[in-house]
Order: sequence, then C-alpha cells, then structure tokens
Amino acid sequence: MKYRSLAGRSVSAIGLGAMPLSMNNDRVFPSRDDAVSTVHAALEAGVTLIDTADIYAPQWDLMGHNEEIVAEALRTWGGDASAVFVTTKGGIIRGAGEVWGRDGSLDYLRGAVERSRKVLGVDAIELYQYHRPDRGMVYGDIMRNLKVLQQEGVIRHIGISNASVEEIDIAVEVLGEGNLASVQNEFSPKHPGSIDELRHCARLGVAFLPWSPLGGTGGGARTVGDRYSTFAEVASAHGVSPQRVVLAWELALADNVIPIPGARRAASIVDSAAAADLVLTEDEVERLSYSVGIDPE
Repeated sequence: MKYRSLAGRSVSAIGLGAMPLSMNNDRVFPSRDDAVSTVHAALEAGVTLIDTADIYAPQWDLMGHNEEIVAEALRTWGGDASAVFVTTKGGIIRGAGEVWGRDGSLDYLRGAVERSRKVLGVDAIELYQYHRPDRGMVYGDIMRNLKVLQQEGVIRHIGISNASVEEIDIAVEVLGEGNLASVQNEFSPKHPGSIDELRHCARLGVAFLPWSPLGGTGGGARTVGDRYSTFAEVASAHGVSPQRVVLAWELALADNVIPIPGARRAASIVDSAAAADLVLTEDEVERLSYSVGIDPE
C-alpha cells in the first residue's frame, strides 16, 4: 500500500467509502456480518482510511447505521485499529417520511457531532467534514461554527464536501491557512466536473477525496469499463480491472488525491486497494484524461 497525507497523518492512498454498506441506489444491502467482513477485508488489504457519515442508513430512523458498522468492524478487527483514520460527515437532515434538509447552525452541528462521537465510540472525531452547503446560511458562518467545535475539542480537523472553488477559499479564509484538511467532491470518469476543485486543492496543499470515484452505486462502478472504452483498453494492457485503472488514474492526477471507492463485497475493496500499486505511464494518464474531457495541465 502507498500512503498520502491527510490532516497531518499518513493514510492509505486508497480509502474505503463505507456508504454502500448502508445506503445505495439499488437498495441492496449486505447483512451486518458481511458488512463488517467487507470492512475487515479493506483493513487487511492495507486500507487505513474509512469514510462514513451520519445520514448513511437504509432509512431515516436508522441514522448512524453506517457509523455503527464501522465502529463494530474496528472493535472486532484483530489488527491495530488505532492506526485507522475514520472520518465522518454531518450537516444534512434526514427526518420522518424521508424529508431531507440541511443545517449548518452551531446547535445542529454540535448535536450531530455528539451523536457521531457516541456511535463511533471516540472522544473526538479525527476529521469532521461538512456534508453539503446550507443555502440558507452564509458559508463563512458555517465554517465559523465548525471552528467553534474544533476549539471545544470535539473535532480535531475540519473538512468540507460538495464544495466549489469559492467555498474552498472561504473555508481557508475562515479556518486559517493550513487548517482546511480536506475537500470531498464527486469525481470520476462519469463526473469529471470537479477537476478545478481538485487542482485548486493541490495548489493549496489540501487533500482531495473523490467520492463515487468509480461512477456511483447501483451499477455505475460495475460497468465503468463498458462505458469508457479507453479505461478498458488500458486495463487490458496491464492485465487488471478497469476499476483499478480508474483509481490509479485519479491518483496520478495529483499527489493530494485520495479516492474513497465504495464497496459492498470484500472482493471489490481488495481490487480497489491494489490500485495504489498500479503505475500508469504519463501517456496513459493523458490519454485517459482526454477521453473524459479533461485537458492535462
């Protein structure tokens, strides 16, 4: 396993996006035992970064479901769980009847952090990422609320998710230079639109965590080679899966990129983890980038 920097720590270059174990597009979920086994497989493959969120659950009244799986997996794993970096997210409301909303207020975030701390069984959350902008609030005010929680010691590092370049700059301004740990945006061959944010983070020295890096749950990841022939061609040349090539390509775009592919099966995350060791040539990286509309710098 190769490693990259996140919030001042060295973490695996490929993380595990735990969401599909509790929430995905086709609503097919593994049993609790199988879900825990999938997390264990990731850890055994060298993955030391796990991404979760409070809203990842099969239904609204099971908030914290995914965090529970992660906590159980770490508690029952035979390895050194202290070496595993767990990040969670908050700021999205999910209520009765599947009514969704967003709340960046200090009171809501403080309550969300307390619930996540309790479920994860930690004194402080290592990295807390604000999930999606609350358009009813000034973004800088939300960042100030997160800074208060950091000062209170309940979260150690702050990240943001689904953020624009402008919002990244606002976060840096409010939190202070060097204090924005991560940006987590959707990025994949299917959704290359966050390339500007990826490159902006690289210039700032901020970790960029692509979510749905293979194209999403419910079949997007499984068919990436069918939909993007260039990735399939490069995969064939290396004798690996197209999924592995996608992740290796993302890693090659910048040293701050840490993809967090989701998985519902142990075999999936084991294959994804191996992408850290797949070295693509400069020509292959350029060819893959052009194939999805990205002009290499």
